[in-house]
Amino acid sequence: PPSTAKKCSFEIIFYQILFSDITQKGYEKKRAKVLSPGPSSASASAPEPGPSNSSSSSSRHRHTRRPHRSGGTRDERYRSDIHTEAVQAALAKHKEEKMALPMPTKRRSAYVQSPIDNCTPPDSSSSSDDEAVSSESAEPQHSPDTWINSSLHGSSTSSSASSTLSHGESRPTQAPQPQSQQVPPPPTPAHPPHSHSQPSARGSRVDLPPNAVVRGMSRGQSRSSMMETADGVPVSSRVSTKIQQLLNTLKRPKRPPLSEFFMDDQEEIVEVPQVDPNTPKPEGRQIIPVKGEPLGVVSNWPPALQAALTRWGATQGKSPALTALDITGKPLYTLTYGKLWSRSVKLAYTLLNKLGTKNEQILKPGDRVALVYPNSDPAMFWVAFYGCLLAEVIPVPIEVPLSRKDAGSSQVGFLLGSCGVGLALTSEICLKGLPKTPTGEILQFKGWPRLKWVVTDSKYLTKPSKDWQPHIPTANTDTAYIEYKASKEGTVMGVAVSKVAMLTHCQALTQACNYCEGETLVNVLDFKKDMGLWHGVLTSVMNRIHTISVPYAVMKACPQSWVQRVHIHKARVALVKCRDLHWAMMAHRDQRDTSLASLRMLIVADGANPWSVSSCDAFLNVFQAHGLKPEVICPCATSPEAMTVAIRRPGVAGAPLPARAILSMTGLSHGVIRVNTEDKNSALTVQDVGHVMPGALMCIVKPDGPPMLCKTDEIGEIVVNSRAGGTMYYGLSGVTKNTFEVIPVNASGTPIGEIPFVRSGLLGFVGPGSLIFVVGKNEGLLMVSGRRHNADDLVATALAVEPVKTVYRGRIAVFSVTVFFDERIVIVAEQRPDASEEDSFQWMSRVLQAIDSIHQVGLYCLALVPANTLPKTPLGGIHISDTKQLFLEGALHPCNILMCPHTCVTNMPKPRQKQPVGVGPASIMVGNLVAGKRIAQAAGRDLGLIEDQDLVRKHQFLADSLQWRAQTDPDHTLYVLLNAKGVAVCTATCVQLHKRAEKIAAALMERSGINIGENVVLLYPPGIDLIAAFYGCLYAGSIPVTVRPPHPQNLSVSKAACILTTQVLTKILRSKEAAATVNIKTWPIIIDTDDLPRKRPPTIYKPPNAEMIAYMDFSVSTTGMLTGVKISHAAVSALCRSIKLQCELYSSRQIAICLDPYCGLGFVLWCLASVYSGHQSILIPPMELESSLTLWLGTLSQYRIRDTFCSYSVMELCTKGLGGQTDILKARGVNLSCVRSCVVVAEERPRLALTHSFSKLFKDIGLSMRAVSTAFGSRVNLAICLQGTTGPDPSTVYVDMKSLRHDRVRLVERGAPQSLPLMESGTILPGVRVIIVNPETRGPLGDSHLGEIWVNSPHSATGYYTIYGEENLQADHFNTKLSFGDPQTLWARTGYLGFVKRTELTDSSGDRHDALFVVGSLDETLELRGLRYHPIDIETSVSRAHRSIGESAVFTWTNLLVVVAELCGSEQDALDLVPLVTNVVLEEHHLIVGVVVIVDPGVIPINSRGEKQRMHLRDSFLADQLDPIYVAYNM
Repeated sequence: PPSTAKKCSFEIIFYQILFSDITQKGYEKKRAKVLSPGPSSASASAPEPGPSNSSSSSSRHRHTRRPHRSGGTRDERYRSDIHTEAVQAALAKHKEEKMALPMPTKRRSAYVQSPIDNCTPPDSSSSSDDEAVSSESAEPQHSPDTWINSSLHGSSTSSSASSTLSHGESRPTQAPQPQSQQVPPPPTPAHPPHSHSQPSARGSRVDLPPNAVVRGMSRGQSRSSMMETADGVPVSSRVSTKIQQLLNTLKRPKRPPLSEFFMDDQEEIVEVPQVDPNTPKPEGRQIIPVKGEPLGVVSNWPPALQAALTRWGATQGKSPALTALDITGKPLYTLTYGKLWSRSVKLAYTLLNKLGTKNEQILKPGDRVALVYPNSDPAMFWVAFYGCLLAEVIPVPIEVPLSRKDAGSSQVGFLLGSCGVGLALTSEICLKGLPKTPTGEILQFKGWPRLKWVVTDSKYLTKPSKDWQPHIPTANTDTAYIEYKASKEGTVMGVAVSKVAMLTHCQALTQACNYCEGETLVNVLDFKKDMGLWHGVLTSVMNRIHTISVPYAVMKACPQSWVQRVHIHKARVALVKCRDLHWAMMAHRDQRDTSLASLRMLIVADGANPWSVSSCDAFLNVFQAHGLKPEVICPCATSPEAMTVAIRRPGVAGAPLPARAILSMTGLSHGVIRVNTEDKNSALTVQDVGHVMPGALMCIVKPDGPPMLCKTDEIGEIVVNSRAGGTMYYGLSGVTKNTFEVIPVNASGTPIGEIPFVRSGLLGFVGPGSLIFVVGKNEGLLMVSGRRHNADDLVATALAVEPVKTVYRGRIAVFSVTVFFDERIVIVAEQRPDASEEDSFQWMSRVLQAIDSIHQVGLYCLALVPANTLPKTPLGGIHISDTKQLFLEGALHPCNILMCPHTCVTNMPKPRQKQPVGVGPASIMVGNLVAGKRIAQAAGRDLGLIEDQDLVRKHQFLADSLQWRAQTDPDHTLYVLLNAKGVAVCTATCVQLHKRAEKIAAALMERSGINIGENVVLLYPPGIDLIAAFYGCLYAGSIPVTVRPPHPQNLSVSKAACILTTQVLTKILRSKEAAATVNIKTWPIIIDTDDLPRKRPPTIYKPPNAEMIAYMDFSVSTTGMLTGVKISHAAVSALCRSIKLQCELYSSRQIAICLDPYCGLGFVLWCLASVYSGHQSILIPPMELESSLTLWLGTLSQYRIRDTFCSYSVMELCTKGLGGQTDILKARGVNLSCVRSCVVVAEERPRLALTHSFSKLFKDIGLSMRAVSTAFGSRVNLAICLQGTTGPDPSTVYVDMKSLRHDRVRLVERGAPQSLPLMESGTILPGVRVIIVNPETRGPLGDSHLGEIWVNSPHSATGYYTIYGEENLQADHFNTKLSFGDPQTLWARTGYLGFVKRTELTDSSGDRHDALFVVGSLDETLELRGLRYHPIDIETSVSRAHRSIGESAVFTWTNLLVVVAELCGSEQDALDLVPLVTNVVLEEHHLIVGVVVIVDPGVIPINSRGEKQRMHLRDSFLADQLDPIYVAYNM
């Protein structure tokens, strides 16, 4: 077995607290002092000796009477003292260590309390099956406990402090020391010494002063250096402290991972079988089937069960059959055997003869009928059940539906459908209570077939005629009744029980339990199914037993009612669950004089559960004084399919009680029985459930795969062969075969005989003396990385971590979800309304510890939901499959959540080790180019030479072009500006533009202090003023810099000599608000260009050569850097010529532009291209679209535009805002069939989903599917690709994402798993060459590699405009040479990763077309586990995870992946997103998310092109400036 050291290596980090040298004795003294003022607690902690017990194991249990708390506090059925001790011991292992789990940050409003009516502890009528009942007022004050707790403010140490000693034992723990004396751990960098004490870290919000804005990094810096130094982030920020805690936590060694599951590098994921050499293996011989004693033949046993009723009805008519209780526990009425018989006959007659009209019979023998009766009305149910048996129709008892949305109601519909039920019997009262439609009809429940409802109250039944007798044949194999059963997945199936099986089962129970005629039996179980039906309705009638039925509602009102009934009626047998034992103990002080001496059998229905041992022991301990004999406690094991599997026979007084098995949890998880010797903390104590039933044969087979017989020391599924068992799942023949017709095989695979066995769904083994032990159920089995864990065991452990203040007992669900090739364990519990955030988090972190220590398994997710919100089963338990469904759909709405993917996902692929690459020509042969046959490069067509000298002059400088146009074609309109109504508010002809430019140039030249070559800021809204001011600057020899208004903080950047702007903006700049952010004295000259005098400049400046700077282009890159590039006159004319050729622009053409005119290609198209090519540009400012969505599309239709340019944000506005309105647009006559090309201008990977949905939506109004395409530019070259009119359509390829992470490009088919669709970024512009280069070695790559796109073109920018003298850092971005291959050409590095693929299409010159695919910005990529990830891919997955996620963004911080998601639903969805985001990123990208941040819509910053500013977001997050709704730190 694995060493103990491994067991206690718990993943969560704890800081060592160095204690002052206080001794054990000193501590106990101190504790006594602390506790002495509260007399109540002193008396509470005095243990009261319990009566000693002859049981061999009872010495292990220390029974002490505990102070009684209010109802929901301790539920004995989940508690075993042994277990609690084990948990305490496990937690005490971490006793001197300090918990440093970073606590999640939650916005106040997100503390979702359930609505007021739910805040009451859930013991309203719908409360839990397992919830303890409140019978006394809450415990007075528990001040000493809270004192001890608060002094440690919920540190993990209080796990062993007295708050956890639920049964008043005083167990020594460490000294509760005042906070100030704790020695803080050695401070780590970026981690102030006391920050581990959560309150102080959470208390203050650190907001950065505005001037401490975190500067982005320049591209030259290595990213890692920034990460490690936490550059620029204030060390005291709350977030960075928590992340530091998380990192310290994650540095802990994990438990040994599974041997690698697969190699990520391979094309396919290959699972490697993992074998741990230490795994315990079964060593016993093969098991031999166990036989029960023969079923005796008794002369007066009836030939059928109905015959017994006939007999008693005739001969013992006065004898009581059933007593029902009212809500206070007093007898309400008693049904005699005579009445039961006569009413059942009346019902049988009515069913067969009186339902339809005279001549049609609605029900025939063999039809299925639903029985819908409440738990509080046993008599009506008995009559209905026996009435059906007498009429030979098949009853299907189901729960009463309470609402349309009942948990599992559609599955009940599936059951009714598969059984073909068309008729439901119910009582009048029940019918009145069913939910109705407004017209008074009964609701059609979700998924149910149409039902006819029949009321069975006596007054509606018809007395049969004298000659009519029910037909009672001898029991045969026809179905008698159908019992419902829910599978692990939540499907409800009907187990059919034949008439002979029903009778044989009653006989076997009679023999095993030694039932005698006329006995009294108290039944607390549900009489509709299982033991409650078999003992309390069927066997009791066969033996003329008087049954006293105690409904669930009575138990909740007076929990000791069943004990009183036993006492009053001197009952011989009682039928209970562990929960009833516990409730009776809770309330027993009120009942001093009850006697249980009459009981000869106390049948414990869930005696097979792991916690039943302690319930039985504790009950015996309390009630032995009341005459309860130890030997009468009879646990049993049952399942719907096999019915009763085993039951302990009533013992003989004085005989030794059966022994217990104390098993090793580790062994159990490997399916092997090992007696636990070494570590008593991870032991499970189980009691036997007696022997096999009379007349049955049992063996143990492997639970999965073929039914192979187990070895004697192996745990397997119990299979039974008996005449008394279910026969099939009604109407489901396929599932039936695998369950009801199993023939076990031996090790060689040969069947051991002919006889079929039934799988019971119970897991267990056969112990000494053929005693049966059950350790769990198949449906509670969680298979985690090859080991089995039992959900009930995990529940027991979680609840042994004193949860009194935090969660409700019995309202806890454990299930597993499949994430990333393995099952992951999830625990969901209901949190008490008064539990504080700290308590809950504390409890959650301690549950993690306990489960890890005891079960050696990691939890994936622990969620707490508000009280009363989990889906309930009819008797108030938790509907596990529905809870799991809600969890996976993101509809659970937790109020607290803790995810631990780092600690429990151990099957991650190995990180990639990058191979060092040798540089030089040899490596072409060796590595880089073998995979791709050709070097990845592509080029646009030639720009061609300009022959005519005049034209060269005209086109060399843009200012010349404007003057030339003003002379040759003065009245040709170049620009039309539209307002929101689509009206042309301003136009400019060539001569008008020239004149306005002259006025501005004159104003600039008049001002002294503005020299030639100085920067002039143009601060204008999008429009023609901006264009005029631009040309005015060119005329005056200044360098224009366009700036988006009115951000005053951008202005300092360009060292401007002057600002040109409009009147309105001048006012804003001179306003008080602006003065507050910028010192007005430092402002340059401001010239208002609205009303300038009509002057002409003395001269128009002409640059001496074309390499002079024409203008500066400033833009915020996606990494948040504001960078300006210098564009020369030569570059301007080359770019304009290139666009003219690509788009075939000339003066008779019109184009429409809906772009921001401040930078990049948007500025070029808005201000430059028309003056160069002479075409008319219709200008649509994008902000006008917000008030008038149809503006852009309407303009295209109205002006019959062939070519239009827009941004992604414009396209998104139209898609979201007009998506559903295409019919309205059509009616208005909008027609887009004229549009030949619609180009999206961007500096990013094409957004395929958006362009595709845009094309699809507007196809209805004539938009061609081929029209939409994208352009691509970068900072170093404003336009590299642009889909023109001549090239082939842009192609789409599907690449494998796994290969892409390794920088390899592997094309796959559409729809392949892990495939990513990529669209070509447009045709490469004339005069442009691109090549794909390895960014590290700077060598060219083959076309099957992903690399950096380098570009060579006459219109590249000439350099960055820098303020800080960092030119040297970026020099290589503009003039770089390849390290080998073609070392002469100068290239500019775009900073984007992409690849080139040769397509099947031909380009204009007739060659095959090379397509350039942009994958993403190199600066943005995340290097995680040696692989390269693109944020957009992770974000796409995240946005698909839940309907409430709007936009999302990811970044890394110190190797942790941080996901920020905008929540567009209600805040109660916020915590639902955490597990879904974690799951999807793990599944699709093999990455573990470190931090999940949920924020409001619009928090993720976006630049003017609609690109996310992830670095800005990161800086705001680390500086605590996001005001998130919730931040989850994944463990």
